[in-house]
Amino acid sequence: MEFLIKAAQLLLSLSILVVLHEMGHFLPARWFKIRVEKFYLFFDPWFSLFKKKVGDTEYGIGWLPLGGYVKISGMVDESMDKEQMSKPAEPWEFRSKPAWQRLIVMIGGVTVNLILGMLIYIMVLFVWGREYLPLENATYGIHPSKTLAAAGVQDGDRIISIDGVKPETTSAAGKAIMIDAARTLVVERNGQQLTIELPEGFNEQALSSGEKEIMAVRLPFYIDSIIAGGTASETTLSKGDRVLAVDGTPTAFFEDFRKTLQTKKGQEVSMTTIHNGDTVQVPVKVDAEGKVGLGPMTYKKLAAMGEGFGTVKESFGFFASIPAGINYGLETLSGYVRSLKLLFTKSGAEQIGGFGAIGNMFPGQWDWNAFWNMTAFLSIILAFMNILPIPALDGGHVLFLIYEMIAGKPAPQRVMEVAQMVGMVLLLGLILFANGNDIFKGITGKF
Repeated sequence: MEFLIKAAQLLLSLSILVVLHEMGHFLPARWFKIRVEKFYLFFDPWFSLFKKKVGDTEYGIGWLPLGGYVKISGMVDESMDKEQMSKPAEPWEFRSKPAWQRLIVMIGGVTVNLILGMLIYIMVLFVWGREYLPLENATYGIHPSKTLAAAGVQDGDRIISIDGVKPETTSAAGKAIMIDAARTLVVERNGQQLTIELPEGFNEQALSSGEKEIMAVRLPFYIDSIIAGGTASETTLSKGDRVLAVDGTPTAFFEDFRKTLQTKKGQEVSMTTIHNGDTVQVPVKVDAEGKVGLGPMTYKKLAAMGEGFGTVKESFGFFASIPAGINYGLETLSGYVRSLKLLFTKSGAEQIGGFGAIGNMFPGQWDWNAFWNMTAFLSIILAFMNILPIPALDGGHVLFLIYEMIAGKPAPQRVMEVAQMVGMVLLLGLILFANGNDIFKGITGKF
């Protein structure tokens, strides 16, 4: 069920982004009286799931969910319609229009995705606001990843500063280390402050280990949810029980519990818990994925129990949400661009993921707040990726148009056709590589 929920969210998110992106090309093309022959959600090699001709345009849904497209008359694109391009230009064709109009058509999709991402962030902040746990309110400190632990950070350490800057959250701390290459950590351990210097090559080590995050908040494990169909639902475990150990291994904190279960796949274990004030042993079967179907309490519930974990909730009025949403979008774009340098390493390239990796970023339960946050993020990333000056992407077409505006004449059609073919091969290769990585990780259990 979790897989289906994630897949449904991914499909809906991509459908929204693709349709609006292509609308960004379609509308200016129609404004400039350029004929649009096709408008498709998803690709339709050999056949389509749905199609309907309205005026000069065929609207349809393809069966291959790798994107979408508009086919604009008189343009060298992925259709490689050489027959049309060999005929004299018609007044309603793309190539007949002034370069500035063609430029507007080509940047329309990117513009829509960039604006859309910021609009979604604005509405998310207006409707839900922003809630986070300040690092100083993480009562029991953090769990470091294996790589961070090898560098000297221990369970329970509290992050004071990173390169002299106090991070707000564990997420901000992780970004400072992985994206901005911060190396000097000041932590509090047993009431004393210690300075830890991360080694050279730390980022590549963390990437090669496959760690999705290098630190997590240390949560005392009180059971809050028992998932229907999970093995724990067949036991006497109840909401509110405090988990202490698994087969004698201390697991008072949820991350310890999760890691311990990963070593017990397919086994029956004995969980030590506190139930109604009594310490009891509960046998439970661990499934093949190393799970039993239990979830920890939220920060708010822990805070209500007197465990600390007080969160900060920021609310935004409509007008205040506008600059906050735009700023959030720009920070997202900036962070993504800065993170690209990680891909130019062997370990970074191995982390490139396709649709499986993207789908895994959505939550396992339907949450509109999380869905729209993720959709906004993908919209901004789609805008950036599409404006890259790579043939077959919008940025490649923009590059040729800028050349034409500077040189006073278009690039030779043969050059544009070859560039389009090369770009398509590169993109197809990247798609195959990314999704091949997903398949490999799924087989090896490293997802």
